[in-house]
Amino acid sequence: MSVAATVAGLVLAGGRSRRMGGGDKFLLRLGDRRLVDHVIARLRPEVGCLAISANCDPALLSGTQLPVLADAPPSRGPLSGLLAGMVWAEKAHPGCTHIATAAADTPFFPADLVSRLSGAGGSAALAASAGRVHPVFGLWPLATRRLLEDFLAGAQSWRMMDFAAQIGWREVDFAPVDGCDPFFNINTPEQLDAARRREHKE
Repeated sequence: MSVAATVAGLVLAGGRSRRMGGGDKFLLRLGDRRLVDHVIARLRPEVGCLAISANCDPALLSGTQLPVLADAPPSRGPLSGLLAGMVWAEKAHPGCTHIATAAADTPFFPADLVSRLSGAGGSAALAASAGRVHPVFGLWPLATRRLLEDFLAGAQSWRMMDFAAQIGWREVDFAPVDGCDPFFNINTPEQLDAARRREHKE
């Protein structure tokens, strides 16, 4: 069985987009596609199955033809999305052993993200660039689902890095591409303009 066949993919499309003026940021246009569509296109070839973690109206994402997974209340941010993804992967795709996450506002992340993370060994593997770890770009063992449930029930804060520290993780560093951070994410109108300029160059 290939690595891709044992890895489920999850696009994390949460957040309130305050700096963008509100609304569902992942639906903004970048070129001829929405941000979420760019992320789906990059992640899909590396995984055996794919879903979207989002608490919006699922009809907004119906064109993706992917499952849209809402957080179980109360939502604790990306970790609640990760848990929903783990539950879905275990039920719908029994052959999966891991779930790979990618943020919906980061359209230029490396096309070899999952293969690089899979080669790290250990428990969880998290992407890093320019001296910064990006926990929303991670590979998480489905075997840690019960630990995640306990963490969400008992922790005082719900940071992905805190959960990663509990289960153990390895860092995988990604180099800049043409001088740009591959994990450049879009939080403001100015960053969206910069992404559009970068998309035009590519």
